[in-house]
Amino acid sequence: MRVPGYEIRFGDWKAEVVARGAGLRALTRGGRALTETWPAQEEPPLSAGLVLAPWPNRIRDGRFRFDGVDHQLSLTEPARENAIHGLVRRDIWALVAHDEHRVEQTIRVGLHKGWPYPLQLRVVHELGPDGLVVTHTATNIGAMPAPFGLGVHAYLRVGDVPLDECTLHLTAGTRLPLDPERMLPSGPSRSVFGTEYDFTSPRTLDGVWLDTPFSSIVPDPDGRARHTLRAPDGSGTVLWTDRRFAWVQVFTADPARGQGYPERGRALAVEPMTCPPDAFNSGIDQVVLAPDGEWSGTWGIGTV
Repeated sequence: MRVPGYEIRFGDWKAEVVARGAGLRALTRGGRALTETWPAQEEPPLSAGLVLAPWPNRIRDGRFRFDGVDHQLSLTEPARENAIHGLVRRDIWALVAHDEHRVEQTIRVGLHKGWPYPLQLRVVHELGPDGLVVTHTATNIGAMPAPFGLGVHAYLRVGDVPLDECTLHLTAGTRLPLDPERMLPSGPSRSVFGTEYDFTSPRTLDGVWLDTPFSSIVPDPDGRARHTLRAPDGSGTVLWTDRRFAWVQVFTADPARGQGYPERGRALAVEPMTCPPDAFNSGIDQVVLAPDGEWSGTWGIGTV
């Protein structure tokens, strides 16, 4: 089946959003790529650009207890015995509206094994003078309270500059340690200051490998928290989030590890998340949607 794609433009900004997973397939400014891309009718490597809901990241053993009821989800990461990245990243979202600057898509999260909570999700990708703004909305259309979380697999780049020549700046003060075998939380969050995970000042990515959830994110006075990938010439790509995204997972994909983009070399995911891995068990930053309740959050990509 041919997957629809929707191009949007504003000034020298251009983006393409696809229906599968409501994925951001490409974003450029003045012809310079700001995100990793992939052939339009192929599966995105490492779920690049896709929306992850109604939970991001992993749920241990696919099991969680909510409102006094135990649930067993399908193990969609069987090698690690986890349920990973929600229920909609491989599905085709329905087009609601599309014009020159904006595209809106929606999908219903129906009933699945271990998931008795119907939700309606909506995402709007819009280009303006400052770049891309993405707004997500989730509505509980069921009769019971529902747990909820959301993330996005955003991969950043600064044109064709190799990742190892770039620096990364994260406005995050803590990181959540993970068990390297199952990539699940192995203890409470820890301060990053003075450690190998400290990117509160820009640091080179040469030789750095990360698959790490960060939190204690500090917003600027305008309420947006900004994370910046910068090239040696000072140009950069900025991913920003509003306060609804309390977490960011940073992942370095390396072709030497069988991951990602062999034609480009290493790649960097900076993934806005509302909650950490296994939040449906820890309860950390888990959203609870009452019947007819709605959640909304916004993030975007700009330049410096």
